[in-house]
Amino acid sequence: MINVLIVDDQTVVREGLAAILGTDPEIEIVGLAGDGQEAVQLVAETHPDVVLMDLKMPALNGVQATQRLQRSHPEVYILVLTTYAGDQWVFDALRAGAAGYLLKDTRRDELIAAVKGTVEGKSYLDPSVAAKVMQQALAGPSAAAPAQQPIEPLTERELQVLQLLAQGYSNPAIAQRLHLARGTVRNYVSVILQKLGVSDRTQAAVEALRRGLVDDARG
Repeated sequence: MINVLIVDDQTVVREGLAAILGTDPEIEIVGLAGDGQEAVQLVAETHPDVVLMDLKMPALNGVQATQRLQRSHPEVYILVLTTYAGDQWVFDALRAGAAGYLLKDTRRDELIAAVKGTVEGKSYLDPSVAAKVMQQALAGPSAAAPAQQPIEPLTERELQVLQLLAQGYSNPAIAQRLHLARGTVRNYVSVILQKLGVSDRTQAAVEALRRGLVDDARG
């Protein structure tokens, strides 16, 4: 069972999302929050697997709440669901540690698949958002951006795992493709995140593309 906390400042949206996700027998809604501050409190009380996070909210917005939750509950996946596709919102949310970024016109079946896939370690980005992320990643550092810091070299096997991670494969899928135990893949992913200096899989994929460590994941 996948426990989900829904965070949105509009009651009708919260209840609508709960009704949609509640139709799937593998998903249980453990709470509804009206702002980021309430979300932080409810995560501590309900221990969800996934937080479906809106961004523009009173008291504490979704980016700020994501930052706090990544510090206090790094095991919880944050899946952004918002109407905002602006560059600043997108990059701030991903830098804060969001595992995915979807827009509210996402279809019902795609939303359910994203919730399930996020728990498996996949990263879901709305196509319009993915284009922004890919463009930023492949553009390289701007003249005003700080120079890339050197990283500890990755082994050949770590690069293989990183390539599949950047293509959106879950740990079980990577294990199957590389004929490795799931625990081994999990250890590789932890090492890769540490070497790249990032906190989640989405940031690892972007950083790997920026540094030219993997092929373009659009394949």
